[in-house]
Amino acid sequence: MGWQLDQSSSVRIQLVRQIRLLAVLALSWGLPLAESRSWNILDASQKDDGLVTSLPGFSGAFPSRHFAGYITVDEVHDRNLFYYFVESERSPTDDPLVLWLNGGPGCSSFDGFVYEHGPFKFHPDNGIDELPTLKLNKYSWSKVANTIYLDSPAFVGLSYSRNETDAITNDLRTAEDTHTFLLKWLQQYPRFLDHDFYIAGESYAGIYVPTLAREVDAGIEAGVEPKINFKGYAVGNGCTDERFDGNAIIPFTHGMGLIDDDLYEALFKEAGGEFWNASSKDYSALLDRASDDTDGLNIYDILEKCFHPPNPNPIAAGGSILTAGLTNLPADPPPRVRMFGRGWPLLAPLREGHVPSWPELNGNGLVPCMDDRVGSRWLNDEAVRTAIHARPVSDIGPWLLCTGRIAYTHNAGSMVPIHRNLTGKGYRVLIYSGDHDMCVPYTGSEAWTRSLNYEVEQAWRPWIITDESNDKQVAGYTVRYGHNLTFATVKGSGHTVPEYKPAEGLKLFTSFLDGVPL
Repeated sequence: MGWQLDQSSSVRIQLVRQIRLLAVLALSWGLPLAESRSWNILDASQKDDGLVTSLPGFSGAFPSRHFAGYITVDEVHDRNLFYYFVESERSPTDDPLVLWLNGGPGCSSFDGFVYEHGPFKFHPDNGIDELPTLKLNKYSWSKVANTIYLDSPAFVGLSYSRNETDAITNDLRTAEDTHTFLLKWLQQYPRFLDHDFYIAGESYAGIYVPTLAREVDAGIEAGVEPKINFKGYAVGNGCTDERFDGNAIIPFTHGMGLIDDDLYEALFKEAGGEFWNASSKDYSALLDRASDDTDGLNIYDILEKCFHPPNPNPIAAGGSILTAGLTNLPADPPPRVRMFGRGWPLLAPLREGHVPSWPELNGNGLVPCMDDRVGSRWLNDEAVRTAIHARPVSDIGPWLLCTGRIAYTHNAGSMVPIHRNLTGKGYRVLIYSGDHDMCVPYTGSEAWTRSLNYEVEQAWRPWIITDESNDKQVAGYTVRYGHNLTFATVKGSGHTVPEYKPAEGLKLFTSFLDGVPL
């Protein structure tokens, strides 16, 4: 399903990339942009193909049209990004277009599709080794938006490249590839060109989303065609930089009652309040104590159980034998150094340079405490891959929730200046956090949004959701700043808000798209 371009199209793409690079540099240096020029990426006569007509495990009619396939973002290397697109169930001709990105780096956006806010709920009714049953998800984000789930970069999820060097990548190239994907995708689906466009994501997509937003904004400024009708972005429990992320975790663990006052006060004194940058021998010993105290918790939601996988057990997928993502660990819970990767997250804040994946941290392909068997079983079934127009397992390998096939470098710096630049241009921005996530705690997101020193337009207050019994309940807390910036928490939720709190997640998302305060 990838696109093959002629030589002239390839030249045009190179010109577009050069324009985008110059635009980004000009914007970062405060220089005026030259008179914009338009470059068509592809002939607009591309067919609207990729229709998904049925899915194994689901019976009945889809509530909206689904499409899936590959977009080739680099013809020389044959680098291809996989997408699954769900038209809005409410009004596909009027509702916004949203690109969803999961993080990692190296984690598939099918995490969002299968476990969070996709159109289906996946039920292993016949046992974990059988294909799950799919039922409609009443809290799907496709209720209010046309939603693209993208596996990015190449080698993540169902995306692939024919050149192994593409496995070595970074923030800036990922943003460039995703921008190219968007331009080509809109050429293939031109009816969405005029729709309001938003980017959303979580976790390491706290880097993906603003860097892509900057890339899209620079393309608009440079006159790149097709012109994307970009309106804003949302980030959930997202990484920001080493200082804010690194300073967030110790106060969170103390506030949640996971470490005692004496240990917190000793850590604070030894670090001088700058937990992210302390490195003395005494501080390391104190940090080891804090890590021991939090060992065994589900770092993605401290309220939830930590899933420990069963004994190794190969699963059949399309007639071939694959190793399930969560069947590689022994039955007994592994020790902390393997479970959380050198005491993750206390001992491994985000830094410039190489970003280790979970396989590197743990020595296997597992995300600690997470059960990915349903997704692995479904997406490694050959009938499923055929239905969604994905390459077979024999060609590109098995789907994994988070891969170790990429070598990823964080080279985009702090996201705070990027957020400041984009909010200064009037883009609508929502930063939200499940308040029981220990991986990227709300304390960091609250701190960096406040650090922008924008005027408070609506002071900190609870936001309300009406439950199924028509009872009004506090769903979280929110503050609205100038420049269209909102920060919100979701009460009792973990790292992936739509998974832990689906009703609250849908309301949060809908309010953001509609531009209505919570």
